[in-house]
Amino acid sequence: QVQLVESGGGLVQAGGSLRLSCAASGISFSITSMRWYRQAPGKQRELVASTTSSGDTNYSDSVKDRFTISRDNAKKTVYLQMNDLKPEDTAVYYCYVRASLRVFWGQGTQVTVSS
Repeated sequence: QVQLVESGGGLVQAGGSLRLSCAASGISFSITSMRWYRQAPGKQRELVASTTSSGDTNYSDSVKDRFTISRDNAKKTVYLQMNDLKPEDTAVYYCYVRASLRVFWGQGTQVTVSS
């Protein structure tokens, strides 16, 4: 059974930092893309950052230079280091893993940034 277990969310003041983790288990084929999405109340889910198996990364303009995505292929874990957090970063953050032709989602972790 495939599971994506997220951790690291919480409440932080503006300017603070958080580190999200997402550990995948039960996936027997090679993981290609690992991503972080977020969804704020009343808004659509948006892509925050992505990384490929070769280590290429991409970020949305709103988080570029503040967030860093990384992955540990041996542990099948993806991380999101979030620095200089702003109130507009408040959202539920979801990890996404693509392996072969299948896509898996984490359960989401709440990040709340107070002003």
